[in-house]
Amino acid sequence: MEMDNREEEKMIETERLILRRWNESDAEDLYRYASDPDVGPIAGWPAHQSIDESRDVIKNVFNGKKAYAICFKEDGKAIGAIELKLKGHTDLTDRDDECELGFWLGKPFWGQGIMPEATKELLRHAFEDIGMQKVWCGYYDGNNKSKRVQEKCGFKYQWTKENVDVPLMHEKRTEHINLMTKQEYLRRK
Repeated sequence: MEMDNREEEKMIETERLILRRWNESDAEDLYRYASDPDVGPIAGWPAHQSIDESRDVIKNVFNGKKAYAICFKEDGKAIGAIELKLKGHTDLTDRDDECELGFWLGKPFWGQGIMPEATKELLRHAFEDIGMQKVWCGYYDGNNKSKRVQEKCGFKYQWTKENVDVPLMHEKRTEHINLMTKQEYLRRK
């Protein structure tokens, strides 16, 4: 019997958090935060309209090999998402040893250092456990919270591109791309 990749993956822990695979049972928690119009649109996706939509996102979007729910250790409830988008799931690289980091967090948890904590641990995982040499990360103009997380975690600015398609929002935006190399990661450790 072939084991599902989701079952092979262990949870990743930080001081306060667990990063774990998404389950369909997370749909209500996902909807609670992803339905907030201040969360998704600035990251390039529309606010969720129903628990069924959130369940569909869990099945069809948060199904990447390195897609995780961000949860507090105390209750294990999903409060955000973080993912290393591997080759074939990102436009920023086509290499096996590079990936893109994507993330978002429910609004009640902003400003508590949660996303930098999760990001730093996922960078450790990328460079130390799965052999990445570069991790790319981007944000759209105006998403200063994402920009700040990337700066705090040591990402370095690479380029800005204007008139980038944001298909889920049916619009074009200015996007800023940052990079963390394995060498920079090791220097920061």
